[in-house]
Order: sequence, then C-alpha cells, then structure tokens
Amino acid sequence: MRLDKAPTKYIFCGMNTVISVRIDKKLKNLAQEVAESAGLKLGTLIAAYLRQVVYTRRIELYAPEKMTPKLESLIADIEADLQSGKVSKKFDNAKDFLTDLKQKASKEISSPV
Repeated sequence: MRLDKAPTKYIFCGMNTVISVRIDKKLKNLAQEVAESAGLKLGTLIAAYLRQVVYTRRIELYAPEKMTPKLESLIADIEADLQSGKVSKKFDNAKDFLTDLKQKASKEISSPV
C-alpha cells in the first residue's frame, strides 16, 4: 500500500482515572471561571497542568509578592513625576517619540542652562 494513499487512523486514549480533591468551593468556582474564559472545562485545565508537570518535571506556582515600603515609595515618586509632567508622555509609535525627542533636544541646545 502506498503511504500517500493510506487511510487515516485515529487513536483515542481513554481517560480512566478520577482524582478527587477537596478544595474551597469559592476557589473551585473562580478556577472554573478562568477555565471557561479560555474555552476549557476545569478538568481539562487541571489535566493540562498535570501533563505540563510531567513533561517539564517542574512545578510552577505563582503568588503575588507584597510590595516593600521602598518599592511603594518609588512607585509613589514615579506617579508624582507622571502627574507633574517631569517624564515623557506616552507615545503610540516611534515616529512621534523621535519627533518629541528632537524638539526637546533643540530647546535644550537653544537655551543652555
């Protein structure tokens, strides 16, 4: 039989194991919302994560880090600079950024400190 004319065969692996886990109902509902927003069922999401753990041999868990007082202070300083106009405005493209940069550079050259 020629390989290019071989019939397509599909192999389905049956899922035959159930894992029962006790978790907080609110956590389950929130996780279901996340899964559904990605178009997945919660069981599919959990199975995908377990496959990832097996294939990568890594367990990756993330938890938000608390901000240190120093980081909070730096963010407050940056926000104050943004409000006062000490920093550059937001640009949608590189051309506008370069135009603004050239204008500021020409002003600094024409009015030395």
